Amino acid sequence: MFDYRYHALSLAAVLFALALGVLIGVAIGDSDLVSSAKSGIVHDLESEISAAHHQLSEQQSRVASEEAFANGLYPLAVHGLLSRRSVGLVFLGDSSQKIDGLVHDAVTEAGGQVPSVVAVSEPLDLDGIEQDAVGTDFQSLAASPEMLERLGYVIGRQLVSGGRHVDSELLSRVRSSLLSSFDGKLSHLDGVVVVRAEDPDMSAPQSEASTAFDTGLLAGIAAGRATAVGAQMTSTVPSEISWYKGRGLSSVDDLDTVAGQTALVYALAGQRGTYGSSATANSLLPAVTVPGQTP
Repeated sequence: MFDYRYHALSLAAVLFALALGVLIGVAIGDSDLVSSAKSGIVHDLESEISAAHHQLSEQQSRVASEEAFANGLYPLAVHGLLSRRSVGLVFLGDSSQKIDGLVHDAVTEAGGQVPSVVAVSEPLDLDGIEQDAVGTDFQSLAASPEMLERLGYVIGRQLVSGGRHVDSELLSRVRSSLLSSFDGKLSHLDGVVVVRAEDPDMSAPQSEASTAFDTGLLAGIAAGRATAVGAQMTSTVPSEISWYKGRGLSSVDDLDTVAGQTALVYALAGQRGTYGSSATANSLLPAVTVPGQTP
């Protein structure tokens, strides 16, 4: 049976499509209409771009002002916090002149000094250390993680005591095989900045040996009553913060910023925490109380 409603709807749809086609055709053929539409779109885009540039300029100006304020406040915030204190810098793995400079700047700004900077060769040269340690308890290390940890402990105590510790000659004996660099001189240290950069190509046994030695080293530093703080740059990959935290160290993950250098000074002065701008940090800076106020 013929359905007139279906026929009417079909006819209406055909007429609508025809009318729409005519309008599109007219629009395409009308160059003035197309040009006008194009001009309107271009004008709108230019306005949006101009507004975005203006907002960017305002944000850059605001950031510059805040950086200038922070840089001006920084010396006041750390003034005298490390007065008469000596802070060593220990690299576990490759050293970094950039980090060396940042640590020196932060410590000296707070009134302290950095008398010694050392870098432990990792992976450890066990054969070389054993040869240098002939005649001591450390002439057989490869098969004894406990002895490696003990070696680290003794070296850590010597570093912070200025060499005035039992087995004080050990560090000088194994220095060439244990350390890739040693700048400055042994001196009593109140604090130590630890910077770890594990070699990703180390084998499992090499990694285990380094872990044993590093654990002993940190224990020796703590036994010498020096405050150890882990530090890294904002761009450090992979991050070492979890390693520092797992060994009970306060840490700073953005040493290359004013906030990071400020946090480093406060951590060396005794504040405990995980500071920085990454997701692993508890806060950007330690909580600072005004003298006389209850925290």
